Amino acid sequence: MTGRRLVVEADGGSRGNPGPAGYGALVRDADTGRVLAERAASVGRATNNVAEYGGLVAGLQAALDLDPTASVEVRMDSKLVVEQMSGRWKVKHPDMQQLALQAQRLARQLADVRYTWVPRAQNGAADALANSAMDGKPVHRDPAAEAVVVEDDVQPTAETAPVITTVTHLLRHGQTEHTPERRFSGRNELPLSRTGRAEAEAAAHRAKDLGIEVVVASPLRRTRETAEIVAGVLGLPVVLDDDLAELDFGDLEGLTFDEARARHPLAARRFLEDVAVAAPKGESVADVSARVARARRRILAEHAGRTVLVVSHVTPIKLLLAAGLDAGDAVVHRVFLEAASLSSVAWSSDGRATVRLVNDTSHLR
Repeated sequence: MTGRRLVVEADGGSRGNPGPAGYGALVRDADTGRVLAERAASVGRATNNVAEYGGLVAGLQAALDLDPTASVEVRMDSKLVVEQMSGRWKVKHPDMQQLALQAQRLARQLADVRYTWVPRAQNGAADALANSAMDGKPVHRDPAAEAVVVEDDVQPTAETAPVITTVTHLLRHGQTEHTPERRFSGRNELPLSRTGRAEAEAAAHRAKDLGIEVVVASPLRRTRETAEIVAGVLGLPVVLDDDLAELDFGDLEGLTFDEARARHPLAARRFLEDVAVAAPKGESVADVSARVARARRRILAEHAGRTVLVVSHVTPIKLLLAAGLDAGDAVVHRVFLEAASLSSVAWSSDGRATVRLVNDTSHLR
């Protein structure tokens, strides 16, 4: 069944080409023209074309979040992106190849996507968002979700809606055989090691004092086993969420950093330097960020006002911390998390978030 018709307007720019770059994207209702979502973010140092692809990816993700059954028209003033995504021109640049693949994956999840070139003068809203990003002012707004208040309807005695706070305790799984050697450990089904099970049991005893009401976990074996040990002590069931799974490291799976650099020197370097670049035959940090955001929205909607234990992996937990700090995805490269470490973020219904704890391992001593 096809949903509503949406229009994505996307753009990107670079001050230096390459230079400091950013993208902008918005989603409109095709019938009313109403803006339903706006996105703008920096992409670091990049070319105009890479930034334009960033805008396309952000716009498609916003449309998918709004309505996976939607029919989408993408309007861009980049002839290159429109022709490449329409299949008429080849994508030759390595950075754009990865972004094009990401955009194609998102497009396949929508009912229908078509691409239209428009003159720059008709793409002013997306261009303004891109410039906001390059000015250091990221945007993540969903105007359609904001309450519309008519002045005459406001009563002097009306009470302000109470603020509801949902606390998420973020527990990394216990050790596996990969952990001590710091190997890329993504979608494998390795069990917890003996040490890992002991760490999970220690975390369970710590969790008894946290007032946890719900346990949500990645479905991978190491997180599932950790969650089951903790939930068993708490007397709670485990809810599995595929969006909390670790990044798919593709060809880097099971390798150490040195082995990855030796076997895939260019691909590994680009993956580690740019959150929008996927691991060879795997995912990018940006891919994981999109699905972790979906998981976060579900948790906050379904368990509002409760205390939730989220049992996951390094990358998803770092991205949840980044969201709590209102920081970019690149912060994943600046945070270290031990096995079975505990972090905490409190999310308020008024849009504020507070990071309360990061990488606590006191229960393991």
